[in-house]
Amino acid sequence: MNPPNSLNPALVALDSLPLVVSLAAPIGVAYSGGADSCALLLAAAERWPGQVRALHVHHGLQPAADDFVRVCESVCTGLTLPLQVLQVDARHGPGDSPEDAARRARYTALAAAARQLRLQAVLLGQHADDQVETLLLALSRGAGLPGLSAMAPRFERDGVTFYRPLLQTPAAALRDWLVRQQIAFVDDPSNSDERYTRNRIRARLLPALDSAFPRFRQTFARSARHAAQAQELLVEVAQEDLDRVGNPPAIQALQGLSAARQANVLRHWLLRAHQATPSTAQLAQLLGQIAACTTRGHQLHLKVGSGHITRAGAVLRYTPLGDKAG
Repeated sequence: MNPPNSLNPALVALDSLPLVVSLAAPIGVAYSGGADSCALLLAAAERWPGQVRALHVHHGLQPAADDFVRVCESVCTGLTLPLQVLQVDARHGPGDSPEDAARRARYTALAAAARQLRLQAVLLGQHADDQVETLLLALSRGAGLPGLSAMAPRFERDGVTFYRPLLQTPAAALRDWLVRQQIAFVDDPSNSDERYTRNRIRARLLPALDSAFPRFRQTFARSARHAAQAQELLVEVAQEDLDRVGNPPAIQALQGLSAARQANVLRHWLLRAHQATPSTAQLAQLLGQIAACTTRGHQLHLKVGSGHITRAGAVLRYTPLGDKAG
């Protein structure tokens, strides 16, 4: 057992963070009040005294949300840390996932606050258990490499750089340290609601994995890193192929590539140029239609994402729904 004054595991994680913090600008920590973000906030405040700003997103989705704010205010007052409470509307629309809607609202609010406060980066508290849950969710949905890459340790959104320094730190290590230090944190009651797939994974699968494969957090994280590296390589190949076939892609040039490279470059083109992601079935249909384009008069029409792909002479054209093809 670690001694009562043992080192904060989040502080250990910050040692390996590839972030050079300038003394000229503050750094933000997304602080929900939960154990992970609480340990991260304390570690950041110790590492960069006087530079840390706590950002709490108030989703307004449950009665306990105001209690979360009070806990955050109490901890930040004790640390003499500035706390910014961000009110968001995280309600989801028809057919939308409540988790996805809350996540989009959260990141939008954090990015806006980071720009307003001129933060050089925002630290997020997702840990090793969250990474495993994300990977298992991706596997359950039959995801490709982007999904199997799980959560990136660094990413940019709306001009703001985000870091996840705790992706190799188990949740239990963070919680145990806080308990030993008698530091208050929030237990979100929604985390035990097994109507949500992620919560079922946490409650049922992780204990079983822990029993069967005690090092599963490390090995799953390594698999996610391998997937991320492979995805980076595919993106590089896709960009080279897109330079070759043109933007928009020429049909005859596409036909000169293997089916796998056609699929790769088409995914890349649709995502980068049109923010559209084809399903596996849509992509297979598109490859079949491209292969069938052997005469000048052969037409092509396929719905992809929120638009349609058609043939415009020698090239493909993507038209968002509501727009008229010219």
